[in-house]
Amino acid sequence: MFARLYPRISQDAEGSGAADHRRTLLAGLKGRVIEIGAGHGLNFSHYPPAVSQVVAVEPEPHLRGLAVKAAVGGSVPIEVRDGTAESLPAQDGEFDAAVVSLVLCSVSDQQAALREIARAMRPDGELRFYEHVVSHRPRTARIQRALDATVYPFLAGGCHCARDTSAAIREAGFQVQREERFAFKGSRLAPAVAHILGTARRP
Repeated sequence: MFARLYPRISQDAEGSGAADHRRTLLAGLKGRVIEIGAGHGLNFSHYPPAVSQVVAVEPEPHLRGLAVKAAVGGSVPIEVRDGTAESLPAQDGEFDAAVVSLVLCSVSDQQAALREIARAMRPDGELRFYEHVVSHRPRTARIQRALDATVYPFLAGGCHCARDTSAAIREAGFQVQREERFAFKGSRLAPAVAHILGTARRP
């Protein structure tokens, strides 16, 4: 159900600034890129010309079908594949860069997913990340954790709103080179939520 609602829900966020965040996320990328959790392809039109190919991985059938259609109008060659973050359809060191946007909130095991992403990247490859994260405000963080422990993942397609994804990226061994943290209100009906946007390197 969430997969069918998400394309409609995301329209508000794109118009409110998420499209600009995606352009910033992808600016300057080059070579072969693997995008994990591509959804219905919102990043596809923002890849720069120096990217020679994108392999977009999406496990959810409905969203993957939409991504296949979106790939036709992408700015670079895009191949959509079935797969999960924890088991990517990729060879060791196959890609120059990896992209995660609003996906590490919903993987079953962040460390397993990040290890698998690192496996698919060449040494010194770039990880580009755009994720919502747990608040630095203690009261808000308590509410987020309570939601994660109860109804939120069920209602939001497995999404967790209280993950410290910035710390998880570092714990996985990536060297964060740039990270911006900001509050972003993606919908008129939703509160502003902490997000991170940045670049890390695989050792």
